[in-house]
Amino acid sequence: MNLSVQAPSWHRSHPIAAQLIGVLGVGSVVGLLMYLVRGKHFWVGMLYAQSISLCIAYSIGVLQFGVSRLLLRKDPDNPKLQHHWPGWSWMMGCVLIGSVVGHELGTLLAAGLLGHQPRGLFNGDLRQLVLGGGFTLLVALIATYYFYSREKLHAMELERTEVQRQAAEAQLLALQTQIEPHMLFNTLAHLRVLIKLRPDDAQAMLDDLIAYLRATLQASRVPLHPLATEFERIQDYLRLMQRRMGDRLRVQLDLPDALATTPVPPLILQPLVENAIKHGLEPSKTGGQLRVSARMQSGLLELRVEDDGVGLGAPSKGGTQFGTQQVRERLRTQYGDRASFRLDPAPPPASGCLAILELPL
Repeated sequence: MNLSVQAPSWHRSHPIAAQLIGVLGVGSVVGLLMYLVRGKHFWVGMLYAQSISLCIAYSIGVLQFGVSRLLLRKDPDNPKLQHHWPGWSWMMGCVLIGSVVGHELGTLLAAGLLGHQPRGLFNGDLRQLVLGGGFTLLVALIATYYFYSREKLHAMELERTEVQRQAAEAQLLALQTQIEPHMLFNTLAHLRVLIKLRPDDAQAMLDDLIAYLRATLQASRVPLHPLATEFERIQDYLRLMQRRMGDRLRVQLDLPDALATTPVPPLILQPLVENAIKHGLEPSKTGGQLRVSARMQSGLLELRVEDDGVGLGAPSKGGTQFGTQQVRERLRTQYGDRASFRLDPAPPPASGCLAILELPL
């Protein structure tokens, strides 16, 4: 389900750039420390520091990822392994092996760039071993802390996003289960009259009402369904309305085949169709035509509910704006500012109302 939640932070949106900046920062700090200890060859030392830092960090990262993937096969539900953190016991092995491998690779890289004879960690005297080992250990510890902090922050962001998603889902479900009682009450009142006057018509209308309520209940339990299913629910509802209004209600449904499988929120059109009938067509002595259509417009799915009834300027009896408020709230909860809804006067020469929904694909 597509819900409106807080966007991820920059370092999650650009992980490679964030890692590179972090590692270069570590290399700069270590290179400066090495210059303060040796007191000469600043740029040469900085190049060695950056090369070795990069190789150590990514050697540890590759080992960390590989170990996590292997352990994940045995424990696929472990959230830490899913975030590529194998735990400190395994991580220490990754640090030791990755530090030595990264130091040797970084030394080879820097020496090759400068034209020097490469000197590995274990090819020098005791002083070289102590300085090189201390440098390597410092880089490894900083890199390990960086990776650990990054994954821990990632886990916290995922947890916060999940909480936001669950809250949005709960709000959306509450909105979906709010049903305008106007249609149900009016239909039952009409049934009461038909039972005495035309029992056969009353039985047929009751069957339609049961089928409609069953389908509506099932639709309210899913976050999205195909647009074709949404049009089927509208047909069920309009079948009931046509039993009430007879020839005064004329219906036109226009759904292109290419859009039939497009996912939409369930029952998102029903409040608009109810409003069109209640406030536009029922008050008109002659009734009118209701047209529901779908089309692609500027990369968005455009859903239109149009009637040629009494129009927006006509006095409204008992209007609560419940339907339009529900539609706006559901769109805001599910799509944020990527969806829109508006009510306009119907294009001339019609005198009714036009409701337009624009949804992202």
